[in-house]
Amino acid sequence: MYKYLIPLLVTFLMACQSSSLYSTYNKDILQDAAFPGFEQYPIESTEEIFALADDAKQFAREAIKGVRRPNEQIEALVKAIFVRSDFNLLYRADANTGAQETFANRAANCLSLSIMTYALATELDFAVRFQHIEIPEYWTRREGQSFLNSHINLQILPKADRDIIEVKRKGYEVDFDVQMTKKHDKKSLLTIAQVKSFFYNNKGSDALLNKNYLLAYAYYRAAYLEDPKQAHISANLGYLYRLNEHYTYAEYAYLQALKIDKDNLTAWQNLAYLYKYTDQPDKAAQILVRLEHKRASNPFYHLSLGDAAFERDDWQQALSYYRRALSLDKNLHEVFFGLGKTYYELGEMTRSAHFLKLAKKKARSKQEQQIYAGKIEFLRKHHLLTTS
Repeated sequence: MYKYLIPLLVTFLMACQSSSLYSTYNKDILQDAAFPGFEQYPIESTEEIFALADDAKQFAREAIKGVRRPNEQIEALVKAIFVRSDFNLLYRADANTGAQETFANRAANCLSLSIMTYALATELDFAVRFQHIEIPEYWTRREGQSFLNSHINLQILPKADRDIIEVKRKGYEVDFDVQMTKKHDKKSLLTIAQVKSFFYNNKGSDALLNKNYLLAYAYYRAAYLEDPKQAHISANLGYLYRLNEHYTYAEYAYLQALKIDKDNLTAWQNLAYLYKYTDQPDKAAQILVRLEHKRASNPFYHLSLGDAAFERDDWQQALSYYRRALSLDKNLHEVFFGLGKTYYELGEMTRSAHFLKLAKKKARSKQEQQIYAGKIEFLRKHHLLTTS
């Protein structure tokens, strides 16, 4: 799954630079004067994001060696990428890297894996298109912040025959988190500019977590210039402005995000916390009441609240949120893990092991299963769990 990182107060939501990147375009929302020196940071170009070195290109060619039919070539390439014994890629939420670095490091998040796969497929002259998948609000935690996730996948299409006109060519769909893509989820095609915008947004959020606000602004700015119509980027700029005490700029950025997408709950929540922070409690309360009502049936919302309570060492409150999430969806391994780790803190080892086993059972990947297996083994080794 690709995760675009949207920082909130409580939920987060080198290169030759082109001269147009630091233009005065959209200066109403982009406040360059508030971040003097941001220009010192180079921003990766399209070529640098999607470039492959010779070893990666050779990998692609070897993957389809001896395979003649285009559809079978695509399958062979995808299989070579997915087969762990040939390409032991590990998922890392903070590994926002270009195609070659992802290939070399063998660790990446889903956006970077998709970028790498795009580059490998285009190296073989296949047509490739990115798709955005609409999913419910879904958060994960990193370094005490909640991150709102999104999801993209790829379609790889056979080489077109110049003598045949095809109105709609069917492609081979490549999804690095297929369980996040349900048949009823709405899909829309993405341009390369939009994918770059997501990439820069992620890099900006990494910089923000590291409190490098100049670098964060440089990347969020680049993301905005690539695709000004993405509400989450305006919301991220608003959060960055708030952290730097530019409250008027922050409010304007949030309102711009809501002008783009009036149903963007992340922007609404950021705006509510800005009003709370600037002594406008009535405005904040009105927004938060509406948000609570809209999110009441979303298990990921309660999971996020549970994770936040867990980090505050409020075990009983965490259990309450996790149980609510479980009542809404009994197939999320993250919820079972939440219950398991909370019962561990409460000293209830049998219950902890029970929920960790369920988390392992529901896990989507071998990597996640191995993590849960390790936690269960820890309980056994330290005599905290009796062997049945």
